[in-house]
Amino acid sequence: MKHLLSLTLLIVLLLPQGYTQQDSSLYNDDPMQKRAIGVEESEYRVRVPNGGPVTEARIEPPNWWVGMRDNQLQLLIYDEEIGTGEVQIDYPGVTVQAIHRVENPNYLFVDLLIGPATPAGEFPITLTAKGEERTYTYELQKRLPQEGRLQGLTSEDLIYLIMPDRFANGDPGNDSYPDMNQSGINRDKVFFRHGGDLLGVMEHLDYLEELGVTALWLNPVLENDQPYESYHGYAITDHYEIDKRFGTNEQYRQLVELCHERGMKVIMDVIHNHVGDEHWFIRDLPTSDWIHQETEHLRKSNFRETALVDPHASAYDKEQLSDGWFDAHMPDLNQRNPYLAKYLTQNAIWWNEFSGHDAYRIDTYFYPDQDFMYDWARRLNEEYDDFSFFGETWVQGYSVQAQFTENSAIRGGVPTDLPAVTDFQLFFAIQEVLAGQEGWTQGTARLYYTLAHDYLYEDAYRNVIFLDNHDLARYFTVVGEDMDRYKMGLAFLLTTRGIPMIYYGTEILLSGSGGGFGEGGRKDFPGGWEDDYFDKFRAINRTAAEQEAFTFVKTLANYRKSSNALTRGKLIHFIPDDGVYVYFRQGVDATVMVLLNARDEEQVVDTERYQEILIGFTGASDVVTGESYSELNEIEVPGRSTLVLELRK
Repeated sequence: MKHLLSLTLLIVLLLPQGYTQQDSSLYNDDPMQKRAIGVEESEYRVRVPNGGPVTEARIEPPNWWVGMRDNQLQLLIYDEEIGTGEVQIDYPGVTVQAIHRVENPNYLFVDLLIGPATPAGEFPITLTAKGEERTYTYELQKRLPQEGRLQGLTSEDLIYLIMPDRFANGDPGNDSYPDMNQSGINRDKVFFRHGGDLLGVMEHLDYLEELGVTALWLNPVLENDQPYESYHGYAITDHYEIDKRFGTNEQYRQLVELCHERGMKVIMDVIHNHVGDEHWFIRDLPTSDWIHQETEHLRKSNFRETALVDPHASAYDKEQLSDGWFDAHMPDLNQRNPYLAKYLTQNAIWWNEFSGHDAYRIDTYFYPDQDFMYDWARRLNEEYDDFSFFGETWVQGYSVQAQFTENSAIRGGVPTDLPAVTDFQLFFAIQEVLAGQEGWTQGTARLYYTLAHDYLYEDAYRNVIFLDNHDLARYFTVVGEDMDRYKMGLAFLLTTRGIPMIYYGTEILLSGSGGGFGEGGRKDFPGGWEDDYFDKFRAINRTAAEQEAFTFVKTLANYRKSSNALTRGKLIHFIPDDGVYVYFRQGVDATVMVLLNARDEEQVVDTERYQEILIGFTGASDVVTGESYSELNEIEVPGRSTLVLELRK
């Protein structure tokens, strides 16, 4: 999720050397810039249900399916002055169980029971309010065969994270709509839309397949009809529509189908914590407690996740963490409201059934109500056998991160059914190595200590690991545009435990500071637009360094794809010695040895201490270069490098 100004201190801790907090003003969301384009600054304010005129009647979910494991469905019906209405449905197998009336007379919540023998088809919903009869058509569809449809993520996958607005513009015809708040594109300004879309992603699946990618994670693609910064996707204004500047619902489903044909998966980014302040149900709240309303002390979140597990935490701090707003233009949703909780859960299931995508990445995982998060995960696990999801946990501390995962050895009082997290602790550790920080607990030692804490997880191999993302400075910038350190970190990423994720453009050395604050972190992929001077999707247009980087990633990624040692193999590591960290991945029919040298100078590694693994092996092959090793007693490891060796007998 794009972290905002209140997170500046946290961001600064992760920025590359030479970048100061004072410099961060260069990337801040400048209020003067907003006013210059006619956008007023958002304010925290109390919102009340107004029951005003309804411009568009809605029923959500817009349709459902027969044959679901849970045969209960709650409809949100939105239309003018229907609060006193009675609902009648005459369709075999469908029973109205309850009607719920709320503060706003424009809403009704209707509980349905869908019997096991209910046929698929359309039927009328008749609503009588104030002597007026209104009829709505609703459809129950036949559920597609589920076996193999939703595939989930495993440690065999390599995720490629794409910010759709910045990847490729496949359809310039959807760049601008006069009925949307931020219309048109302006590629010269980071906070404007640039025009990337779903068709642009589909047109470059060959490129991703060649690279060795097995799963696509798209930053949110649902409608963000906000007047400013609508490009990033994290301020949703309609939960059931793809933003038409990205494409259509059908195009999203087509993307999933095309990926599945290639053996690739799709991850949808979902946000439970907040929405955009232009969301249709925010502009006309169903109830006053649909969101966390502003109080004298409750505005912005304190962003301190430890308040959830701190035995000394005050009620004040806990409330501010969970109920404070992420930003003034992103109202904080109250998942303790039972109608909202049902709405969010059904929405996730609806997209699963509609598109067949394979996993969810859950944004800002620890901010929403944790009882809801547990119930949401439990409900999806009950409905689907192979579907998976992981949560963003940008937190500090091994145990704080692990306790958000299911069956963790640490139980901090947080209910959870979450299989995996974004592994920020491993990210912090590799940052130290790349920065050349070595010590008793620093650098390679911290890598070792971090992985030594895997006992806290039921299965740490499910965690998503990364070197950068849309909120952080780009990886090539973090390593000072040093190719040796670049390769060192990527080799570690693609050979250690977990599900590796690569941010778009990392493979061609895209650089830039600022993360979500500046253009460096979210720049356009060169060649994704017709008027781009160079098309970096094609090898002929890459510089020698860019091609070297691409080939390095491609070689390791495709080797990983075919290596059960790297995808399923057991990790065995040894305490680092003088900046050299050695570990092995043992698979069914292969063993890989990895030697990471964080020092600037070459080191000769005596392998005697590794004989418990090396016994029986007589040589090795360098996975990247193909170089052959005829003996393994001593191995020369160049400075700032990671050797990946497939052992042979």
